[in-house]
Amino acid sequence: MLRLFDTAEGRVVPLELRDDGVVSMYVCGPTVYGPPHLGHGRFSLVFDVLRRYLEWSGLEVRYVSNITDIDDKIIQRANEEGRSAQEVAEQYEQVWYQAMDAIGVKRPTADPHATGYVERMVELIAELMDRGVAYETSDGVYFDPSGVPDYGLLARQSIDSLRVGARVEANEEKRSPIDFALWKKAKPGEPAWPSPWGPGRPGWHTECVVMSLDLLGEGFDLHGGGQDLAFPHHENERAQAVAAGRTFAHHWMHNGFVEVGGEKMSKSLGNFTNLLDLVESTDPRSYRLLVLQSHYRSPVEVNKATIDAATSALERLDAFARRTADLPPAAPDVEALDAFRRHMDDDLDTPAAMDVLFSLVRRGNQALDVGDVHAAAAAAAAVREICRAVGLELHETAGEVPPEVLELARQRDDARARKDWASADALRDQIQARGFVVEDTPAGTQVRPV
Repeated sequence: MLRLFDTAEGRVVPLELRDDGVVSMYVCGPTVYGPPHLGHGRFSLVFDVLRRYLEWSGLEVRYVSNITDIDDKIIQRANEEGRSAQEVAEQYEQVWYQAMDAIGVKRPTADPHATGYVERMVELIAELMDRGVAYETSDGVYFDPSGVPDYGLLARQSIDSLRVGARVEANEEKRSPIDFALWKKAKPGEPAWPSPWGPGRPGWHTECVVMSLDLLGEGFDLHGGGQDLAFPHHENERAQAVAAGRTFAHHWMHNGFVEVGGEKMSKSLGNFTNLLDLVESTDPRSYRLLVLQSHYRSPVEVNKATIDAATSALERLDAFARRTADLPPAAPDVEALDAFRRHMDDDLDTPAAMDVLFSLVRRGNQALDVGDVHAAAAAAAAVREICRAVGLELHETAGEVPPEVLELARQRDDARARKDWASADALRDQIQARGFVVEDTPAGTQVRPV
């Protein structure tokens, strides 16, 4: 059984499912006002790996991830560029999916857009007003969390300590500094929707409550996102659902930050790297492998050294895949797959799972070196299964190799067959001098570009 760290409980617990054989997941998606940075890439990869592993394990996964296409930041960018908020949102949604496709993240089962749910959000806000947990001011409608007994659960703090630490705001109409906006009354020139409190738009924290409950139903299995969303965003979602008498997510999962020089990467700090820049300058699979080699709850340092190390590790995987591509079919190494499952089921311990993967590669290569084709084929089959389970694509075929280089490889195989090792070595040197890597496989000399 898969066990995950539950932010609400502060410990690792079994992932219990509402419906047998089906996992319902809601992962907060992007606010589309700019290109995604590496932090966005990390949370997307973490939950993509979880989803793929669950599917590989035989479960059906209903994966919902929203698009926030109306927000203060979108409006600000639109005003700066003299465009409509819709144009900005549409442009950067396209950029978002371009980046996700590049790093191999599967598209969600559903990607609800905030603008498509405004009417239902108005209905929820009206219900919260009727229940006496929300109130109107001159600039909008606010939620009062004091009526939610366990408010602060995801922050692991009491409501009193949250009040003490809250940022002081200029809005004197708010009853408490921790009260948050459900509805923002429109300013001149801003996009707006009708409501009982005047034209405006919903607050960010209300979007996901409505969309997750609509698409996944009450008591869905897992709500996830980056660590920075646990409080206040996810806590404020949860508070609204509780106050409305709804059963919300059963489990809460959050991944750690991406860091540069030990500091969180974010747009607000100005130290983010555009995700598309990374995938255009290096093998995009390297970022997935780097994420896999780090535990999802720990910070991960992304820099040239860590990306280069992941790229080198990928080359070892690809080389093994090519070397074993022509081996006869075999059942995967059972012990290795069992070890992989144990690590993945233990709070998604992907670093240990990757140790199993690379141990298989070493054992498979050693088996080939001594001519044990059966052991090598079993290791290769397990490597492919593990890579499939975590979404790590293998490149089993080399790039374009000119006919004259292939002819040198054929001549080398002939020399090796005659046990003319001096000629074989000289032919290998000729091939390498032309900029190709030479690999010995059971099928003979394999050549690929450096």
